[in-house]
Amino acid sequence: MNPIAFEFGPMTVYWYGVFIGSGIALALLSAYFESRRRRVNPDLIMDGALFMLPVAFLGARLYYVLFRWEYYSSHPEHILAIWRGGLAIHGGILAAMVFFYFYARKKNEPYLMILDIVAPGVVLAQGVGRWGNFFNQEAHGGPVSEAFISRFPAFIQRGMLIGDTVYHPTFLYESVWNLGVFAILMLIASRRTKPWGLIAGLYIGLYSLGRFFIEGLRTDSLMLGPLRIAQVVSLSGVIAAVLILWWIHHSKDGKESPSDPNQ
Repeated sequence: MNPIAFEFGPMTVYWYGVFIGSGIALALLSAYFESRRRRVNPDLIMDGALFMLPVAFLGARLYYVLFRWEYYSSHPEHILAIWRGGLAIHGGILAAMVFFYFYARKKNEPYLMILDIVAPGVVLAQGVGRWGNFFNQEAHGGPVSEAFISRFPAFIQRGMLIGDTVYHPTFLYESVWNLGVFAILMLIASRRTKPWGLIAGLYIGLYSLGRFFIEGLRTDSLMLGPLRIAQVVSLSGVIAAVLILWWIHHSKDGKESPSDPNQ
């Protein structure tokens, strides 16, 4: 599997970057159209999203490097080599949520409103971005039999043949799951009346639920002692989502209050 998409003079473009970039573009489009549909000023969301992106990238990379510090402390020249892979989505999500909290306070806008509008695009980007892992031949599961992998399209079979062994295409499982979550969020978001925070809470819960089980199949998990960090964070995400949805259900101030789209 060739990780290079194309070369243009001295510039090399990797498939990992192509899919990450495509996912980001789709996320921004989703946020733009969702803000217009829900009568929220698109400039508020787009300005925040553009400033958030470098913060999320930094959080995703820092998270990954910290949990692989034994390697990176010996190879500091690889710390910035993100085209080799190594963006931990949980780190990016946490960084983005912190950024949007302070952004919402500065703009005097509801925090949950902003999260609701960007959440569908985030999980769409995650679904697309996982294909970058495919071309890097990473984020896969353990060995499987040829009979098992033969159920998948031929190009998946070739990509999951690493050395003389074929592996679980866990990148594919998560991509399909995330795209399904995106469809569910958009279906629920299309309802006329809903409390702010519902979409964000469902995103956190559904994504975390799928990631918890898929992570158990992977062989390259970030570890903290005997624990898979992604499973610990995912379990925490499911619990947090339940609490968020419970709070929304019992809140007296949970109905939407869109910003003026012309402000």
